[in-house]
Order: sequence, then structure tokens, then C-alpha cells
Amino acid sequence: MTLGKRMNPAGLITAPDRLYIGGEWVRPSTEALIDVINPSTEEVFLRVAEAQDADIRRAVAAAREAFDEGPWRKLSHAERGEYVRALGRALRRRSDDIVHIWTSEMGITREVALGALEMAFAAYEQNANLATSFAFEERHRPMWGGELGLLVREPVGVVGAIIPWNAPPVLIAYKIAPALVAGCTVVLKASPEAPGSAYFVAQVADEIGLPKGVFNVVTADRTASESLVRDPNVDKISFTGSSAAGRRIASICGERVARFTLELGGKSAGVVLDDCDVGTVADAIGAAAPTLTGQVCCSVTRLVIDSRRHDDLVSALSERFRHITVGDPFAAGTGMGPLAMRRQRDRVEYFIAAGKSEGAQLACGGGRPAHMTRGFFIEPTVFGKVDNTSTIAREEIFGPVISVIPARDERDALRIANDTIYGLNASVFTRDAERAYQLARELRSGTVGQNAVRADASIAFGGFKQSGIGREGGIEGLLSFLETKTIILDGKPRHLLATREPSH
Repeated sequence: MTLGKRMNPAGLITAPDRLYIGGEWVRPSTEALIDVINPSTEEVFLRVAEAQDADIRRAVAAAREAFDEGPWRKLSHAERGEYVRALGRALRRRSDDIVHIWTSEMGITREVALGALEMAFAAYEQNANLATSFAFEERHRPMWGGELGLLVREPVGVVGAIIPWNAPPVLIAYKIAPALVAGCTVVLKASPEAPGSAYFVAQVADEIGLPKGVFNVVTADRTASESLVRDPNVDKISFTGSSAAGRRIASICGERVARFTLELGGKSAGVVLDDCDVGTVADAIGAAAPTLTGQVCCSVTRLVIDSRRHDDLVSALSERFRHITVGDPFAAGTGMGPLAMRRQRDRVEYFIAAGKSEGAQLACGGGRPAHMTRGFFIEPTVFGKVDNTSTIAREEIFGPVISVIPARDERDALRIANDTIYGLNASVFTRDAERAYQLARELRSGTVGQNAVRADASIAFGGFKQSGIGREGGIEGLLSFLETKTIILDGKPRHLLATREPSH
């Protein structure tokens, strides 16, 4: 099989050796470069500038000046919303370019990438609409003096947005669209494994005339990234990534009482009730598991089912997984591409070995595809008879590995599903919406879907427990970039003189 078709990034990333700071493509403080590896070919796809501490400080200073002194904060919400709308629509027109970058850096199949990009474009459009529909100022009748009370929501300030390598185009949208509508300025810190989408968004933001310093892009590894979190001129950190990194960020932000939201890991469970056919479950999981080669925080990777039906589900899943075509992510008909990098494949292989050594039943997969001699490919894998205390049931693998866990009954299944440090996503498989609702209310999870792996950031997305703090998407996501202020006045300001009295 020939891999790497159309892999030349020339013309897509116009200034990879620069950083986007203060509305300009500037030279970094050193000549250090980061090699971005194509996971299908193991060849260098792109080289980008590696930001150091000095570059991070420079980007933060640009965002600080743009927030404190520039015109951005003084624009109306509607005016900022139109910038966000324009950005989203300009990116949509370049969908093929974004898909090319994403697939080349991450190995996501072209078909899945095109579908996933719709979530990003929807985020830009939804937040642009919220600019005119959301109540950024509410009137109240004061109880303890004064004629008028106002509850106003103002931008939190300079935002450090830190994204991981798995889904950059989507995660960039979830962070910058609400931040910009709110009136914040942003320093986006891209992952060194997949910085291309961040560069591309910066190019498009520059093309639409986003004011200087409002949006800045740097790529850095952990040491320099921590300086972004520590910088006293950064008012809020919005982070998506591992729970371990999230704990570190939370501790640093806590030292200086900085605002933060964390969207972290998951070990999501699907509870299979007795009225649901195992084929329905296998189809749902078989459709979801190959997405991004399982490198999705909200993947449902633990399936909990009555022990009497355990073997039937394992058999159905294995049959479904054997028909997933693993190969070139650019090729039509490919169901699953490679893992993102060598260390990620090493990690997945470690957990597969742990599952076998701890007594789980390897029912399907478990190795590298024999026909793929290059690239970081792995077979979609199913384990049966998994103990919920075992390594593969406790740890986030971040790969296409499914554990089927037998339970005594429905209550035991609920207990098993909740017996985890995570709480990001969950599924209930049943034909009865009432049963699904009742069980959903008992699952300690930020999202619960019926009969599928579901997550909808147009409503809200985030987790319980060590899966994070705060929410992204919808009104909840916008609120996370706003501070609440109470103003009590002895009369009406001019902009309210012709409006009705407060009803609160």
C-alpha cells in the first residue's frame, strides 16, 4: 500500500519557522525547531518554530496590551461576534486544507475529519449568535438600597488556551470562539506533535483582519508551556489534555488564584441493559471506537453487561471489529488510521500486554496489522472477562481497546460504571428512554447518551471527578470566559432610560 499521498505542506503553512504574535509572523528567540512526524509514514511532515520562555512572555505581553489598551474589549458583543462568524466561515471554505493538515499530523481518516470539522464550524457560528442573544447585562431590583442593580458579565481578560494533539481544529474552536465573543484576548499554545491547525487558524485570522494581539499562536513543549500557566498577566487558563497535566495546571493556577477550566481524561462506561440487543451495542461501539484511532477522551471503552450475556457481546464486538479496515487515512474506505506517534503506540501496546498478563480474555486484535510495515498502526482490540479493578479497566489507554466487564445485575452494573476516578462520558443501551433517563441520573458523568457514544458541545461538554472542572460549548462554555460584576446605582444610566423596569 502506498502511503503519504499529497503530503507536501507547502502553501498551507506559510511561515512555519515563525510565531504569530501581535498580529505579525515574528522570528522566535532561538533557531530551535520541532519536527512534526506523519504517523502513517514515520517521515517529517512539517518543521515549526519551538517557542521558549521569552517567546511566551512576548505573546502574553501582546495579548495583555490588546486587552488593556486595544479596541477589542470596547467593541460591542455583536461586532466581536461578526469577527468570530467571519473566522468560522473563512475556515469552512478551507476545509480540505485543514483536513490535509489534520490527517498528515494525526492519522485521522479523511472521512472522519470532514465530519468532525462540522463541530468546529458550528462552534464559531453558535458563539457568534450568542453575541446577540445572550444577556451580558441583567437588571435587578436591589434589596438593600439603590434604585437599580445590574448584573454584568465582563471578559475575564487574557486567556492561555492549551490544546492537545488529537483534535486541534475542533478544540481551537471550542476555546477561541467563546473567548473572543466574551471580549478576551488569547494566547493559543499548540501541541508540538500537531501544531499545523493552530498555524492555519492564525493565518486565516490574519486574513480576516482580526485586530493585532487579540489572537496569538505559539508552539512549545512542557517547560515553556508552564511559563504560560505561571505568567501573572494571564488571567485564565483553558486546558484540554491529560488528568495528570490538569492537576499540575490547577495547582499552579491555585498558587496565584488564576481562573481555569480543565477538560481532562476519561474511562467512560457503557451500561448494557437486558432489553438491548448486543448487535446494537456492537454496531454503536464499532462505529465510534475507530474515530481518531480511539484517541478521544470521551470514548466509551468499558462495556458493562449482565454476566449471562457477556460472551454474546464479546462475540458480536469481535466480529464487528474484525471488519474495520486499518490503513492509509487518506484512502477511501479506510476505517481506522494509525496512532498519533510512536510513544502512543508503545503506550497502547503496554496496556494490551497488561490486560493479557492480568487474566483478561483477548478476543480480537491485540497486535500490529501484518500488512502495515510502516507507521504507528495497531489493531482494534476487544478484551472480555475484564475485572474492573484491573489496569485496562482503570487507566485511560487512549487507543482502540475495549473492555467488556461482566456484572451480576443492573445495580451492580451501575456500581461498576461509577467505580472510576473519571466521569466524562457514559452510555446506556436500552430501548426504553425512561430507563435510560433514570440510569443517566445515577451515573456520575458529564454526558450520558442513549444507545450510542454521544457528546454535544453545543449544549455543554465536561466531566465529573478527575475528568475536569468547568464546561465547554454552548452558554456554559461562554460563561467560563466571563467574570460577573454587580453594579448598584441610584438612577438609570443613559443606555437604560428608554427600557422597562427590572423584573428580577
